[in-house]
Amino acid sequence: MTTSPTDTTHLTIARLGRDGDGAVDTPRGPIFVPDGLPGESYVVANDGTYTRSGAASPDRVPPPCRHFGICGGCATQHMSDSLYRSWKSDLIRSGFQTQAIDIDLAPLFVVPPQSRRRAALTAIVSGARVILGYHARRSHTVIDLAECPVLNPDITAALPALRDIARQIASDSLKPGKPAELRLAVAALSGGLDVSVHGIGAPPSMQAAAQLAILARRAGLARLTVEDMIVCSETDPRLETEAGAIVPPPGAFFQAAAEAERHMAALITAGIGKSKRVADLFCGSGTFTLPLARHARVLAIDSDKPALAALAQATRFATGLKPIQPLLRDLAAEPLSPLELADIDAVVFDPPRAGAKAQCEMVVKSKVDIVVAVSCNPATLARDCRILVDGGFAMGQVHGVDQFLWSPHVEAVVTLRREKRKR
Repeated sequence: MTTSPTDTTHLTIARLGRDGDGAVDTPRGPIFVPDGLPGESYVVANDGTYTRSGAASPDRVPPPCRHFGICGGCATQHMSDSLYRSWKSDLIRSGFQTQAIDIDLAPLFVVPPQSRRRAALTAIVSGARVILGYHARRSHTVIDLAECPVLNPDITAALPALRDIARQIASDSLKPGKPAELRLAVAALSGGLDVSVHGIGAPPSMQAAAQLAILARRAGLARLTVEDMIVCSETDPRLETEAGAIVPPPGAFFQAAAEAERHMAALITAGIGKSKRVADLFCGSGTFTLPLARHARVLAIDSDKPALAALAQATRFATGLKPIQPLLRDLAAEPLSPLELADIDAVVFDPPRAGAKAQCEMVVKSKVDIVVAVSCNPATLARDCRILVDGGFAMGQVHGVDQFLWSPHVEAVVTLRREKRKR
């Protein structure tokens, strides 16, 4: 619970909160000061705004982006590297503390700036004017993005061309004078930029698609998709793995940074050890499946049919892999049973933020001896690990992976091994 600051005029930041704000603990609950850092003092004005009243923390640094403080994409560009890494690591620790689990946390793996290869942008089109960017902090307002130190430079360089495409889509598909809000999923992949646009409700006409294809070619896009209609495909946008390339479906989910994906794949393949049969659950397009198949036979399961089709296509062109069996299934509603896991040596899962509670309960009842858990939510990861630990598994070292720079999001990977069974 956040208390009102109206009865407190002078505050000293004690710690960082979950979202990166400075936190002041009071008898009535915490007060959060936007962008405050531990040790700094603030005065609260009558309107509830905060003004720093003393010296800046030695951990305060100049933010690298002109949009910081307004843009809702980044929360912590003002922190020193040491404070930032400590805060991110504490996010993982605190998640496990809620389940009374003490962890051995490895040093945080942090991707470099300009390494994020996918972005979800919003375009507001009103006549000839196009505002393209992220939402402002705690607001539905969209800021017009001029730079982004997080994104792959190819995405930033394409912003003017993306505005032209958004303007063309709105002019062809919506009534004159009516503002349009479009959602653009942009990915920088091997082969070029892959852009998927939604918001007009129906695919463009053939004439409109032809005009959009001209703009896409002029911008050098690999692929442009509008409302699930591929209007231009100059070359295949590819996700490159150590075991082969995958052409993901338009707008598909995959790891935000290639460096993070490679690091996680290495942790996962090391975690399965000498397992001969592995289940890769919530596998998506298979960016972990292919590296796993260099070492073991893989049962790859996901509820996304186009993603599994992309994996199947990649498998046909990959060489040196052990057999991969794709299976379409909603694991949240229908987890693999102990009987279905009977010939599985290791389970790998990378679920949505809600976690894999039901599947972990089935794993405990099975004969599976190794689980490699990947998650973007420390809280649900800790809950799932609690189920496995209570079921006889022992946790190895937890590896934090920061591929969402300057945000409150962090990935974690941990290998659990079943302790020696009692006779």
